[in-house]
Amino acid sequence: MAASLLENLAEYLGSPESAVRLILSILIGYPFALVYRQFLFHQSPSVIHLFHVFSGLSLAVFNFGSQVYHSALCIIIQFLLLRLMGRTVTGVLSSFIFQMTYLLIGYYYTATQEYDIKWTMPHCVLTLKLIGLSFDYYDGGKEPSQLSAEQKAAALPSTPSLLEVCGFSYFYGGFLVGPQFTLRNYLRLVSREMSDCPGQVPNSTVPALMRFCLGSSSLLIFMIFQPYYPDSYFLTDEYEAQPFWYRCVYILLWAKVNLYKYVTCWLITEGVCILAGLGYNGRGEDGQPKWDACANMRVWIYETTPLFTGTINSFNINTNAWVARHIFKRLKFLGNKMASQMATLFFLAIWHGLHSGYLLCFSLEFIIVNVEKQAQAIIKDSPKLTAVANSTLILPLHLRQVAEGLFVCVFLWSPLFHHCLPYPTIPSYGIGACESEERQKRGLERNRFLCLVL
Repeated sequence: MAASLLENLAEYLGSPESAVRLILSILIGYPFALVYRQFLFHQSPSVIHLFHVFSGLSLAVFNFGSQVYHSALCIIIQFLLLRLMGRTVTGVLSSFIFQMTYLLIGYYYTATQEYDIKWTMPHCVLTLKLIGLSFDYYDGGKEPSQLSAEQKAAALPSTPSLLEVCGFSYFYGGFLVGPQFTLRNYLRLVSREMSDCPGQVPNSTVPALMRFCLGSSSLLIFMIFQPYYPDSYFLTDEYEAQPFWYRCVYILLWAKVNLYKYVTCWLITEGVCILAGLGYNGRGEDGQPKWDACANMRVWIYETTPLFTGTINSFNINTNAWVARHIFKRLKFLGNKMASQMATLFFLAIWHGLHSGYLLCFSLEFIIVNVEKQAQAIIKDSPKLTAVANSTLILPLHLRQVAEGLFVCVFLWSPLFHHCLPYPTIPSYGIGACESEERQKRGLERNRFLCLVL
């Protein structure tokens, strides 16, 4: 009965059933958070952990059925690694190798030519959680003087129990699509410390509703405009016959609209975390509570920044922070910041998946970020260039921001998506196989032109 209702709803919305299940699961986080606030907030930690485990498992089964065993297996093995190997470098390396290998094997055996919502989607989130757990456990055995401020905040002074690790892993506000958070913060939540009124239910209803409304607005934008920009249009002769400027504009609009589905998921889940209290981030200079500990998007900055680095800093924030803390900053032994950056971006590329478009996207990110920094340094060192850059005679500030933002979206964001459609000669996405040799040659020439532009 329920399955037929979901099928009918998916057909009515024109969306895959898996996507409908996902958005419903994210929304169910709000009732779960209300139950926690109303009935479980003052219960013992064990009761709260069990609630988080069973609620998260129910969402996993609802979406992926028996494939929930993948997450359960990795969680149990991670716990055993903590217990058996202790706070050692070997333990951290074993955790990293096992979790990443399991994820990549999952990518390999579940890969299709389409973008599917399957068990590997939440598992990539879980992989970072469990690897981060091993790093934080290792840091907990060091002297405080050896740790940075953020490492001190996340370090685990004691060995977590299996129930704590399971509750942390399956917490309904972060299991499916993130955000990333530390076990230390999760334990503070269970101990009733993540509140603007310690020991009491947090006054977070209004901030949570604000993120929910913003996420719902993003979903509405996606649902309205997505039918006008289907992926299949890129493979038609009509698209191929359009002038180059038209194809670029179409890519821009397609990429912008498709990004809203990610924005939607992150904003709505952030609201769930805020409602539960996990989003509490202390108080600001004005004494007001901050609820951005689980923020994955800074929407205003993301929509208005003219810089690519500004886009990075406002998009998928918690994942970027995780990678900076556990990968980039721990590669200081390389003695080369650029080498650390390259290694970090390579890790991000393979963590996202095995399709070549991910490598292309993060390679372009490396190039553009470094070129942008060098250009900014040149402009800053030249008073004349600074005056020209700040001059509204060339182009009003808001128009410059729009123009630069459009350039970034056209030439940088598009390869991030699952089809890498602007680059039709890449066979990983199944496009080269369905094109004639002549059409592939034309696509190659277009790729060369894009490289020259970049």
